Amino acid sequence: MSASLPVAAATHAPVSSHFYTRLCARLSKACLVAAVLGLFGIIVSVQAQVIGRYVFNDTPTWTEALALQLVLYVTAFGVAVGVRDAGHIGLESLVTLLPDTMRRKVEVLIHALVGLFGGILVHSGWLWTRLKWTELDPMLHLPVGIDYLSLVIAGTLIVMFSIEHIVALLRGEEVVPAWH
Repeated sequence: MSASLPVAAATHAPVSSHFYTRLCARLSKACLVAAVLGLFGIIVSVQAQVIGRYVFNDTPTWTEALALQLVLYVTAFGVAVGVRDAGHIGLESLVTLLPDTMRRKVEVLIHALVGLFGGILVHSGWLWTRLKWTELDPMLHLPVGIDYLSLVIAGTLIVMFSIEHIVALLRGEEVVPAWH
């Protein structure tokens, strides 16, 4: 027989229902869908490569390049969703030990630094996108700059999601993960 322990009532902040939060939630869900579709694309591409190589002894030239391209975008979307859903690596165990007034300041600082990182991704990714746009990938016949465009997309989403978290913290609201 197991003894049940009393569970403390959890105090939750109200869920934000502002337009910006709804927009970010929709973008996050769209990123999840795009990442899943990208994973299916990677699986199909790799299977086509394996079947072409071992069954037909004629490997399609585009399969590896497409799989690598899709990995970039799946990663970009996954990182952005991880930021919105607070799934990134954090020092939450240390932050929870702080007094409430200090905790909120540190949480805002963390989201601001994550947003700064996203801004750096946008800036650097855009420089590389523009620099490499005129080069063509020999296997896909697409601009090489598309590789770096994934950084711009991820960085933009990270900045948006970081702003969402900062605003929610300042309002005393909670950002609910998009997959709930």
